[in-house]
Formats: sequence, structure tokens, C-alpha cells
Amino acid sequence: MITSTRRVSPDKPEVRIAFSLDEPKELKDDELLLTSFPGLEQQLQPVLPCQSLRESVQVYRDHCKMATEFHQVKIEIAQLEDRKRELIAELVEDETASMEIARLEEEFRVLAEENHTLVTVHSERSQQLETLRVLSQKRPGSS
Repeated sequence: MITSTRRVSPDKPEVRIAFSLDEPKELKDDELLLTSFPGLEQQLQPVLPCQSLRESVQVYRDHCKMATEFHQVKIEIAQLEDRKRELIAELVEDETASMEIARLEEEFRVLAEENHTLVTVHSERSQQLETLRVLSQKRPGSS
């Protein structure tokens, strides 16, 4: 007998499934009690089989197996949706960082241009000052 117990989330009850790989003609009472799918919609719940019909028991087992797989797929979908939300949040952060980098690059470009202009003006004024000093020293009567 294989028994599997899963809890989707802390606020939901656990799902317990039990089935056997050998093919008995009847389902045991404990097997019927363990096969419950509280997270599954009512119309998708496996209907208890007619114990006297082997095909009914097999259909019930197949239905339980599909319900288990369906439940696992729902869990995977929820996990993938959580991961999607995380990735979207990271993408938003990356886009915000990219915009900040672009703004800082533009600010740097403007400041570098202003710095170049100021260095050029300083150099020109230094040359003018030196020229004026030389001229003032060449004038007669200056000390």
C-alpha cells in the first residue's frame, strides 16, 4: 500500500491518498477513508465505487490517481505563479536601477562638460593674468 500526504499551504487541510499496486477486487474501508480530496471541487471528487464491480473499483482508482495529479499540478501552478511574481518584482527593480543609472550617466556627462569648460576658462584666465604681469613689468615706471 502506498500512502501520500501533502499539505498545500498552512491554512488548507492536508490531502491523504492511499492505493495499492496489486489489484484486489474490493477496496478496504481504511482505503476509502484515506482517499479524500478536500481541495478538489465537488463535481471533480471521485465517486465511491460499486464494490462488486471490478471496473468500478478500477475507475475509482484511476479517478483518484488523476485527482492526485491534478492536485499536484495545482500546487506547481501556485509555485510557478509565486516565482513569476518574484521575477516581475526583480524586473521592476532592474528597470528602476537602469533608469537611475541612465540619469546618473547623463548627470555625469553634463558635469564633465561643465568641468571641461571651467578648466578651459581657468587656463585662458591664467594666461591672460601672466600676460598682464609681463606687460606691467615692461612698463616704464613700474616696479
